[in-house]
Amino acid sequence: MSSHTRRAFLQTSSLALAGLSIRRLSAMPMHHMPATPQLDPSTLAPFVDSLPIPPVAKPIGMHPHPEQHGRTLPHYRIVQREVRIKVHRDLPPARMWVYGDSFPGPTLEIESGHGATVDWVNQLPARHFLPIDHTLMGADKSLPEVRSVTHLHGGRTPAKSDGYPEEWITPGQTQSCFYPSNQESALLFYHDHTMGINRLNIYAGMTGFAIVRDAHEASLALPGGPYEIPLLFADRLLGKDGQLVYPVAPDGDNPWVPEVFGNSILVNGKLLPYHEVEPRLYRLRLFNGSNGRFYRIALEGKPTLHVIGNDQGLLAAPVETKRIPLAPAERADVLVDFSDFAGKNVKLVSDSFDLMQFRVGAKASTPSHAIPKTLRDRPLPLDEKTAIRTRRLTLDETLDDIQNSMGMLLNKTPWHAPITEKPVLNTTEIWELVNLTEDSHPIHLHLVRFRVLDRRPLDTYGFQMTGEARFTGPAMPPEPLESGWKDTVRTDPGTITRILVPFEGYAGRYVWHCHILEHEDNEMMRPYEVLPG
Repeated sequence: MSSHTRRAFLQTSSLALAGLSIRRLSAMPMHHMPATPQLDPSTLAPFVDSLPIPPVAKPIGMHPHPEQHGRTLPHYRIVQREVRIKVHRDLPPARMWVYGDSFPGPTLEIESGHGATVDWVNQLPARHFLPIDHTLMGADKSLPEVRSVTHLHGGRTPAKSDGYPEEWITPGQTQSCFYPSNQESALLFYHDHTMGINRLNIYAGMTGFAIVRDAHEASLALPGGPYEIPLLFADRLLGKDGQLVYPVAPDGDNPWVPEVFGNSILVNGKLLPYHEVEPRLYRLRLFNGSNGRFYRIALEGKPTLHVIGNDQGLLAAPVETKRIPLAPAERADVLVDFSDFAGKNVKLVSDSFDLMQFRVGAKASTPSHAIPKTLRDRPLPLDEKTAIRTRRLTLDETLDDIQNSMGMLLNKTPWHAPITEKPVLNTTEIWELVNLTEDSHPIHLHLVRFRVLDRRPLDTYGFQMTGEARFTGPAMPPEPLESGWKDTVRTDPGTITRILVPFEGYAGRYVWHCHILEHEDNEMMRPYEVLPG
């Protein structure tokens, strides 16, 4: 499989058609590949492994509620460990680092407003099996090779439980977190967030689903149980021996590379799996867990898909589409009716890539659900007048003489510089994200959910020279699939992307960053502080 880069992704997007500048693929830096012979996935038989469904985590007891005297809440213990996992029937087991015993790890299911506590227990080996770049911030040789800190992506979480990148633990230690889950139903996920080696730990397998449930979602009678299927898409570079290979730069002392694309796209940890379904309505919970790959998910033949939610929960009403774009860390909640495929096989694809196969039975065992016409009883708020402040923040990249990336920053500010973004709790701001690079970057803010206002192309050269925004086209509203609450937004090159952000939940120190993991690990991440109201 050839790499599908975020630049190639933009070449067929509406923004690219509008004339935005895109760096040519030939300008991409070449990576030095290890001597391990690479796997050719086309030599493997497709659709011979059944799709793994991650186990649902079981609490080991009840703990006192940290914020409400006299109440208790479920307590979980999830261990980080090294395991061997077969990603395909005909490959030897691959060495991985996972939560629990699987990739993805066990699924956390939490009731909205009830919450949970989790002990994340580091039982990893003392040495890393992927190449560490000790020149990166937070990864110098004086630190232990193996460190971890878990972040609940999309969680409205107290700062001390958010997984701050520098608050890592080492093998033998435990990170204890409180997740109050005072938020609407949504598909979240947890993953490692360690400064300087986050990209390596996640590439090794350290991620899992987390699902918040609430009474309103239950009232919609959406498909559940075996008819609700979580799907994690994550590409990996595999050797012929079935082992993970992580590419490095030619300079052995500086092995960081700005992007990683694999020859194999795993779905719930399997290469080209199949799943048996009935000819009825299903709910697919899609999650892009790749380091840097963008997807455009569709069913073979492009039948209609009904998107009912994204990052932070339900849309106002279902959106019909043929194809679902997903940047790294983005999620989509999708209803699919397999009744038209009774007795047939149908593939889930991303452009020219086959992802998995659904084997549709001849008859449904139970009556199918209906697709709701509305999902919320009132519109989602989107009023710019509620914002008390607008911040203009840039996305910047440094290139060498032959246009190789040397690193990226947010607002031209390194990680350890003083905090400059200090919103006040229970106020709303507009953040204008000015992408001066030639890449699309998925930007994630911890703690909060936000609405996408618009995207507008600008003259980047003029902006860099004068600091003034001279627009080269009209503002474009968010795509229908982005119409709900989000926690990760795609910012396109040469464009100002505006988001409306209510800062709700907790005061404290959090971070915002690019969710292309190689960028995040090389300081395309900044702390911000929510001040008490």
